[in-house]
Amino acid sequence: MVRGRGETPAVEEVRLPAPGPGELRVRIRAAGICHSDLAMVDGTLAPAYPLVLGHEATGVVAEAGPDTTIAVGTPVVLNWAPACRDCWHCRHGEPWLCAANPNPSTPRGKTAAGEPLAVTLGLGALAEEVVVPQRAAVPVPAGLPPEQAAVLGCAVLTGVGAVRNTARVAPGESVAVIGLGGVGLAVLAAARRAGASPILAVDVVEAKRDLALAAGATDFLRSDDTLGKQIRARTDGRGVDHAFECVGRSATIRAAWRATRRGGAVTVVGMGGKDDMLSLSALDIFHSARTLRSSVYGSTDPDREVPELAAALAAGDLDLGPLVSGTVPLAEAPDALERLARGEGARWVVTFPD
Repeated sequence: MVRGRGETPAVEEVRLPAPGPGELRVRIRAAGICHSDLAMVDGTLAPAYPLVLGHEATGVVAEAGPDTTIAVGTPVVLNWAPACRDCWHCRHGEPWLCAANPNPSTPRGKTAAGEPLAVTLGLGALAEEVVVPQRAAVPVPAGLPPEQAAVLGCAVLTGVGAVRNTARVAPGESVAVIGLGGVGLAVLAAARRAGASPILAVDVVEAKRDLALAAGATDFLRSDDTLGKQIRARTDGRGVDHAFECVGRSATIRAAWRATRRGGAVTVVGMGGKDDMLSLSALDIFHSARTLRSSVYGSTDPDREVPELAAALAAGDLDLGPLVSGTVPLAEAPDALERLARGEGARWVVTFPD
């Protein structure tokens, strides 16, 4: 939990309400630590405090409130953006843009001292248990590795969806991925499954090289002022067909733009700050004929795509091992957040005893 903007997160006791109508209490088995959690800590997303962090997790239904249909004991992956199925976007096939998607923080429960408490993106999943709407829980097969199932609900769904749904990468198309956290590595893996070639992984941290190659990259490039030249040298002077920006900064969006060929597409997957402005000239936009777009939650419908990915994981057709840098107990979650902030590893996952 974090008690204020920029404060150090700490593990504290909290009091959750009993599940009400249409709600479930889920016992968490594993929860990923995401860059969005850092954006909650530093106030970029302007949440309410005190705040329970976490929005990427898997667990087991421990208690079901009235008017629910998911049984106690069912394994689930949590969905931080559940669709209402009734707003304009949902009715027009865009559930990832649902008007009912949660604010950065949602009031739920109290601290041990009785203060009103907020949870991240309606979940607050870096906790032993959560109370969530039933539509935020997606049933999955039993027996999945919890540390890999946890990342299905954010990093994997976002990265795979960006490749498959937003950009629609075709076999033989070239790809560059800038920013190799959990989402960036998921983009690499999805690009490999799509048959892309070459697949160029880009980061400022040299230590990400082995992670990138394991995830599916054909080459690793250090990000610097020569990045555009490095990428054009590997694509017959053109630039890539698709560039995926997985950082959320105007500087890396511009780098992705410059790395893309004329007529190519830049897909912004990273979530940035509202004051970080991007500038492109009107002539450049016209002359380059590039497409610049964002991918919100991978343009996915989690109710459909999480079970598909979970089935692939259960069958051994999907290996998420390279995305998980390590597992830690809840007591070490603040240290894992610091490692993530320093750019160490991909996804750190908090695991809980059965």
